[in-house]
Amino acid sequence: MTKDVRLSDRWKKAAPQHPPECLSASPYVQPNVGGLVSRVSRQMRRKMFESLMRLYSASPSQTVLDVGVTCDRREDCNFFEQWYPFLHQITAVGMEDAAFLEQDYPGLKFVQADGLNLPFADRSFDLAVSFAVIEHVGDRSHQAAFVRELLRVGKVCCITTPNRWHPIEFHTVLPLVHWLPPIWFRRILRWLGMSFWAEEKNLNLLTEADLLALVPAGYRVKIDRFRLLGFVSNLLIYIEPDNRV
Repeated sequence: MTKDVRLSDRWKKAAPQHPPECLSASPYVQPNVGGLVSRVSRQMRRKMFESLMRLYSASPSQTVLDVGVTCDRREDCNFFEQWYPFLHQITAVGMEDAAFLEQDYPGLKFVQADGLNLPFADRSFDLAVSFAVIEHVGDRSHQAAFVRELLRVGKVCCITTPNRWHPIEFHTVLPLVHWLPPIWFRRILRWLGMSFWAEEKNLNLLTEADLLALVPAGYRVKIDRFRLLGFVSNLLIYIEPDNRV
C-alpha cells in the first residue's frame, strides 16, 4: 500500500522546469508539432511505466539500470526518472551527456556509456530497463547484442519500442512510408532531407516478431501492447530467466 501511494504521488508531479537557456535538444527526439507530440508521447509512456510497475515489484532495496537516457529535457523525455519512486537505486546510462539528471533527481547516478558495452559486472542490477532505444542501436545484429548486454547486467529486463506496423512513423511523423521495404523507406527520407533518420544506425524499426526474435534462448517473455488511434503503436517486453530450462 505504501508503495502505491508513493507511485501515485510521483505520477502527479510535473516534469522539472528549466529556463530556456538550459534546454538542450537530442537528434533522437522527434519534432514536437504544436506541443501535441510530447503530450501524446507522455501519456503513452505513462501507460508503459504503469505496465512495468505491474510486472515488477519495485522496492527501495532493488537496484535499477536505465539504459538510454537523453540530454533532451522535453516533458516526455527521461520519464522513468520522473516517476520511479526510489531514485537512489537508479543508475542512468546514456551516450549523450545527461549529467543534469543527478541534480534534477537527487540520489540518482549518471554514467555516460555505450549501451552495447556497459561498464558493469554481470547481474549488477535487479532490473535493467530501456525505453525506445533499441530502434536506434543499428542493424539486427547490434539490436540482438543490445538485448544480450541488458540481460548480462540485469537479472530481469524491460524493453520498449515503437511498432513498425503503426501507420504513423513516430520519429519522422510520416504516414505509411515506413511500411515500404527499408531500402525504399530510407531513399524517401533522404529525398525529404531527413538524412539522420535515413541511416540504419539511427533508426531501424521493429515489428513484434522482430523484437521477440532478439530474445536469446533460456528466457521467457511477457509482452504488452499499447494502442494509439486503434492500432498497436508501442511494444513492451519483460524478459526473465526461464527456470524451467
